[in-house]
Amino acid sequence: MGNVTGKEHMKMRVSFDLDEVLFVLPETHKTEPPLRFPWNKIYKERLRLGTPDVIHTLQEQGYEVWVYTSSFRSEKYIRRLFRHYKIRFDGIVNGTRHLKEVQRDNRQQLPQKLPNKYRISLHIDDEEIICTLGRQYGYNVYQLDAQDDSWKDKIIACADRIRRRDFGPEGGSK
Repeated sequence: MGNVTGKEHMKMRVSFDLDEVLFVLPETHKTEPPLRFPWNKIYKERLRLGTPDVIHTLQEQGYEVWVYTSSFRSEKYIRRLFRHYKIRFDGIVNGTRHLKEVQRDNRQQLPQKLPNKYRISLHIDDEEIICTLGRQYGYNVYQLDAQDDSWKDKIIACADRIRRRDFGPEGGSK
């Protein structure tokens, strides 16, 4: 039996920004029900309707799901908040980690997100500049901002297209 290497055995990574992507305002977007007291006083952010479903579906289909945010919320805070929705992320990159691992002591100011530095194949973000820089810096990005009832299906379809393109018809390991 030979060594197992190569793309066919790597899981494709999909990452989500937090603010205005997974965390949205109930005044502008449909949201998941608020957490129960006292958790709703600790975790005030509201999740876009369908967030647990899309993350679980991606993970069930063999994707690693990450958070990549420029916010400085701690990894512990993010993990604990999402645990209330029965969501466990495979990785989290916050502003602190990005500065430490990506920007480091680079004299040139790098973009606030570089998903390909973490082998992330698809990043979902709301910011136009992040989406525009994807072409320049070589990463795939899906822009999500406005209320969209079919956002989950669009993201899953986009991830599937990239997985077939980059990992072949088998789509990597599951």
